[in-house]
Amino acid sequence: MKKILLICAVIIGFASIAKAQDDQKPEFKFNEEKHDFGKIPQGTPVTTVFEFTNIGKEPLILADVRPTCGCTIADYTKVPVKSGDKGLIKITYNAAAAYPFNKTIVVTSNAKTPQKFLVIVGEVVAKTAPAPATGTTTGTSN
Repeated sequence: MKKILLICAVIIGFASIAKAQDDQKPEFKFNEEKHDFGKIPQGTPVTTVFEFTNIGKEPLILADVRPTCGCTIADYTKVPVKSGDKGLIKITYNAAAAYPFNKTIVVTSNAKTPQKFLVIVGEVVAKTAPAPATGTTTGTSN
């Protein structure tokens, strides 16, 4: 019986230590995790910035920020973000084709939640062709 109690105490001790270490880990708090561009003109790239704060105790390190398609480019804070400090993830979408879009960006880090998913949505609308000139030209000269 004493052995069982001792084993239980050891397991509870390890669980407490693991929880305490988890509480120290960095963690994201984003201003938004989904950005809606609305309607954007075809051929005009658009950019948004996802701002985050490290609400954990240890520095937050972004290992990778990877868009799920080639039409999206990501740039991000490359230095460790200290506790309470802010970082940025800048996303640029190339609005080449006219259609609605819904794109995911995968953020990998050393946070409690090691993978975070950011989303951009919107609709690319085709540029309208310029209207043909109307009017007649009269110009006969003798």
